[in-house]
Amino acid sequence: MRAGPGARSSRPAGPGLNQSSRLQHAGWIEWLVMKTDRRQFLRMAAAGAAASYGRVLGANDRVRIGAIGTGGRCQYLLSVLNKIGGNEITAVCDVYEPNLLEARQQSAPQAREFADYRRLLELDDIDAVVIGTPDHWHVPITVEAVRAGKDVYVEKPVTHRLEEGEVLQNAVTETKRVVQCGMQQRSWPHFAEAGEVIRAGELGQVTFVRTYWYQNHIPHGEPKVDASKLDWKMWLGSAPAQPFDAERFAEWRWFWDFGGGALTDLFCHWVDVVQWIMASDTPSYVTGTGANYATPRRECPDTMSAAFEYPGRFLVQFDSSLIGYLEGGGLFFRGTKGALRLHRGGYTLYPEVPRYTELPDLNDVAKTAKSTEDGAVFHLRNFLDCVRSRKEPNAPVATGIAAARAGHLGNLAIRGRKPVTWPV
Repeated sequence: MRAGPGARSSRPAGPGLNQSSRLQHAGWIEWLVMKTDRRQFLRMAAAGAAASYGRVLGANDRVRIGAIGTGGRCQYLLSVLNKIGGNEITAVCDVYEPNLLEARQQSAPQAREFADYRRLLELDDIDAVVIGTPDHWHVPITVEAVRAGKDVYVEKPVTHRLEEGEVLQNAVTETKRVVQCGMQQRSWPHFAEAGEVIRAGELGQVTFVRTYWYQNHIPHGEPKVDASKLDWKMWLGSAPAQPFDAERFAEWRWFWDFGGGALTDLFCHWVDVVQWIMASDTPSYVTGTGANYATPRRECPDTMSAAFEYPGRFLVQFDSSLIGYLEGGGLFFRGTKGALRLHRGGYTLYPEVPRYTELPDLNDVAKTAKSTEDGAVFHLRNFLDCVRSRKEPNAPVATGIAAARAGHLGNLAIRGRKPVTWPV
């Protein structure tokens, strides 16, 4: 499944999580029951605990995988799975036929095709699923998958709403399935090494972390989508009913019904790194501002700045604009003894200088490291290893929920135009 941009949502723009909105957004469970034969739904739920033990892997310990939501990101993950081996992609599922066919042709020519993910989850010869759907489908499909006895690799953010976190955690805990969240920095060697440097005190006391991500998302014409080959109603799922819109489908991350913009798509990666290294998983006070200056048809801001206070310890700043690529994305940890710039290409440690300077260049380097491979390779390999060993993966569901939570709090602050505290 993929999603896209488009007409304004009928959902209120405010951040309120009152009782009625909680019930509305938790309504995907009720929607699933209505969409699924009731006996089948209850049978799948009851079978979850039994299926969580003793699943027999394929021949030669090969993990048999089904892919759900086979857009661009999922297709890349499938290509990585083929590269690292030890697995077999046996089924693919998407409500948009061109994505389905492309994924099968490029990554799994022998795979069975499905337009309904529930049919895929019924298969006994699937050990695990890779979920690459729009955000609003992550929790519903993950919950159904673990209750059907499948292990799960789910893209971030793992939740689309704050209130989904408890539902997801409970399902994973009860079924004891392996769930790896798609925050690949946790398996990337140089990110782990940078964390060791910071925890060893080489930066001294860290009080401020600047995070940033700059990309170019300025639209260039209407997205080309063949609506005749898309099950739009199924794609919407629990989102409010609305007419088909090609931009909403193709650029779904920037519309509140389906995604959460830069804070849950991009910042989610970086805040997870911060929370991991600094051993603190929830900001207590969040402020932010943002607007659509270059992409007025979309709902999520294309330009923003948000600040996150972690109680009594440090501040995290996130800046983003989606109008150009210069500087890309990364983190900059500032401590009393030095600073460390960290990004997907590597890290560089700079010692503190003896006197004040306004020169922007950082010339002295105390330590540096470069990445040798994309983090998805390490992350998917870790997932497969844990499917076999039943050990906890590098990015378990609790860390995914925590990272998404920070992004959701930032969005609440920006949309409500006022500070947000946790608990909300």
